[in-house]
Amino acid sequence: MKILVVGAGAVGGYFGGRLVEKGEDVTFLVRERRKKKLEETGLKISSVHGDIDVRPKLIVSGEKPDTYDVIILSTKAYHLNGVIEDIRPYVDKETMVLPLLNGISHLELLAEHFGKEQVIGGLCFIESTLDENGTVVQTSPIHNLIFGEQSGEETERIMRLTKTFADTKANFIYSGEILKEMWQKYLFISCLSGATTLMRSPIGPIRETKSGFAVLEGIVNEVVTVMETIGAPISKEHIQPQLAKIKEMGYEMKSSMQRDMEKGMQTEADHFFLYLLKKAQAENIKTPFLELIYANLKVYEKAVLGIES
Repeated sequence: MKILVVGAGAVGGYFGGRLVEKGEDVTFLVRERRKKKLEETGLKISSVHGDIDVRPKLIVSGEKPDTYDVIILSTKAYHLNGVIEDIRPYVDKETMVLPLLNGISHLELLAEHFGKEQVIGGLCFIESTLDENGTVVQTSPIHNLIFGEQSGEETERIMRLTKTFADTKANFIYSGEILKEMWQKYLFISCLSGATTLMRSPIGPIRETKSGFAVLEGIVNEVVTVMETIGAPISKEHIQPQLAKIKEMGYEMKSSMQRDMEKGMQTEADHFFLYLLKKAQAENIKTPFLELIYANLKVYEKAVLGIES
């Protein structure tokens, strides 16, 4: 299968690089600056699962408008509108679009532009970053990419994709319940991101402080209530397991959104929290913790980046 990976950063660079290492037909769609860097140095990955140094195929937007069997999106949510236009020349009626974004609202946006049938579900679990030299540094045992049809069906195309992803030196995992898994990750990430960005702290000090843990409980309860009310595969039964998972996390664990704030970068506040707030408002659900989290993020973006709400 012909694979286009949008972005060669910490996520796309890692999983795409592993597919190149295996010998799959992979092209990276990147910005001009990243293209020049990769042409000079190659795509380098430093990983606990083994290092990689490859020379991948590279294109920039508008170049070589061929079509692909699958397009993997590994960008931030606030870049999605631009990415949609970037990939349009590379999509035909048979192309599968596989987004790895956190959250859920991007599925609706992609379906509006390419049709629901062309958008499959996906998510990933990985700790990786780009260092100052542009090397992808991957540091944890977990390097999972999970994918599947939104309908849960074992279609011919998804089985072809499963075969293509097999035997790669990363875990490409087929799921027959991909939407359920996406919602469960959304629940976890929104709670972790909300608490750590609000308190500017790793999770350890938050959960060991009585009032801090009470805030965590409040966030989890609000997110679960909204998701359950709108018909997501989330229920009150997820509250205690979610809190237990938070208790088990490393003391110094930070959310990626908190790390973005520490770097002075834009956040995915709208994608994560405004989406939930709009759903809550439509259902007349009170969500004071979510409102505080969202206000905190928007004040930060205005003060640091000059981004108006």
